[in-house]
Amino acid sequence: MKKHLNKISWICRILMVLAIFISSILFAQPPANVVVLQGRIARDSTLTADKQYLLRGFVTVERGATLRIEPGTVIYGEKETKGTLIIKRGGKIYANGTKDKPIVFTSAQAPGQRSAGDWGGVIILGEAPINVPGGTAVIEGGLGDDGIYGGNNPDDSSGVFRYVRIEFTGIPYQPDNEINGLTLGGVGRKTLIEYVQVSYSGDDAFEWFGGNVNAKYLISYKTLDDDFDSDFGWSGKVQFALALRDPNIADISGSNGFESDNDGTGTTNTPRTSPILSNVTLIGPMPDTTFTGYNPNYKRGAHIRRSSRLSFYNSVVLGWPVGIYLDGSNVVNDAQNDTLQIRNVILAGIKSANQVTTNVSGFNAKDWFLRSQYNNRIYSTVNEIKLSDPFNLSNPKPIPLSDSPLIGIADFTNQRLQDPFFAKVNWVGAFGPDSTQRWDLGWTNYDPQNTDYSRFVKVYDKVSETPSKFELKQNYPNPFNPETTIEFALPRSSNVTLIVYNSLGQEVAKLINEHLSAGSYKVKFDGGNLPSGVYFYKLTTDDQSSVKKMILIK
Repeated sequence: MKKHLNKISWICRILMVLAIFISSILFAQPPANVVVLQGRIARDSTLTADKQYLLRGFVTVERGATLRIEPGTVIYGEKETKGTLIIKRGGKIYANGTKDKPIVFTSAQAPGQRSAGDWGGVIILGEAPINVPGGTAVIEGGLGDDGIYGGNNPDDSSGVFRYVRIEFTGIPYQPDNEINGLTLGGVGRKTLIEYVQVSYSGDDAFEWFGGNVNAKYLISYKTLDDDFDSDFGWSGKVQFALALRDPNIADISGSNGFESDNDGTGTTNTPRTSPILSNVTLIGPMPDTTFTGYNPNYKRGAHIRRSSRLSFYNSVVLGWPVGIYLDGSNVVNDAQNDTLQIRNVILAGIKSANQVTTNVSGFNAKDWFLRSQYNNRIYSTVNEIKLSDPFNLSNPKPIPLSDSPLIGIADFTNQRLQDPFFAKVNWVGAFGPDSTQRWDLGWTNYDPQNTDYSRFVKVYDKVSETPSKFELKQNYPNPFNPETTIEFALPRSSNVTLIVYNSLGQEVAKLINEHLSAGSYKVKFDGGNLPSGVYFYKLTTDDQSSVKKMILIK
């Protein structure tokens, strides 16, 4: 009988552990040591790099409030609640990262389990003009009154968004009503946006809804839908932008490099959508024109439609099923009237019948594109423009070789490019041939799927020099809620791990996993995302280990 009971007991334990394991997969917990952000931020707040943060549901920065984010800070978006950060009209964000310490918005899912659409994204709303009757509108994404944007202040500032990565975003709340990687609604030109990488967006990487904000140094990486989308009268400028496409990933709505509308029905409401872009490289899914192994939902490098007046210069479109599509009579009329301009643009590796097309009868779009005074060029193959490994998605090198025809042909004499915003470089496309012109190096990440962001947070401080013996002290306070401090001493340098376990022996936090020099250390542990209960923390070095118990009471 006793053996039978023991057998039942072991079966129950196995079933309990199995249930916990399945639950952990179905209902992923936020990373340990993460501060939850939810609801409204109504006063000035700062996110510091010594902590990590979780966006739970719609998190709004209200009018009059400023959210500051330190360089190197990591912010997760919660999948279950569609975590989203919204900077409302009159609110500000100062996410001012650095090349060495970019700010990262990413999925809360574990490495290897992340995917496009894991969370909402970042939405910045301003009070610059849009072309919607009445002057204001509600942004896509199901935000209601929290999504109002637009106004009459072209000099509006929503703050600074610099050296930032946004990963695994893009939730479709309903058809044609999605949140993108970075959504900009009515954002004014006093806002600074530069060095931003959007990766694995489940909708567009960047979308501008009206406003006149400018941007530099943008990267769209493995986006599902469009790389750069513009609507409702956006009239800003962009210089230096790169799009890299995964041939297997495209949206059923049709994926493009540029997609641009004046509005959803193609009216000529003012201000007209009329952005000016220079030095853009749009790399499509086709390494050569015989390649057929790409998602059939891929469409065009640039789709200009619905009365948009988007113009671009000194740029490269390569490897797309269709190069440029001028859609609709208003677009074609603007092209013929020189209101819409395409100048000094290179097409490469696009099937001849699809290089420049239109749906307007009587207009030869390709002949218009190749007018001698426009300085546009078409190359039959990608190899002819001599880029260094442009289709390498894990280690991209879309830079011109020393003998590339892209070098020395840039032209900034056009009146529209005389603005001081535009750097007068001598190459066409996003990058020059010199390694110093690789503005993407140092702050980007082309493997966010497998990045363990928890390791970037330093939660310990060295408080003294070499102690006489190895020691792991009792945490204080104990019991605690939600923070406590753990101290330990190392008489000599060693590889060190400090791990927190729950009462079932499951790891809930890895506080340290690196080589430390001899000394005494203090470690902060935040149990704010854990339930009350008994926990254990274990310190392991090259030759010793020690375990202590602590109690979390909420």
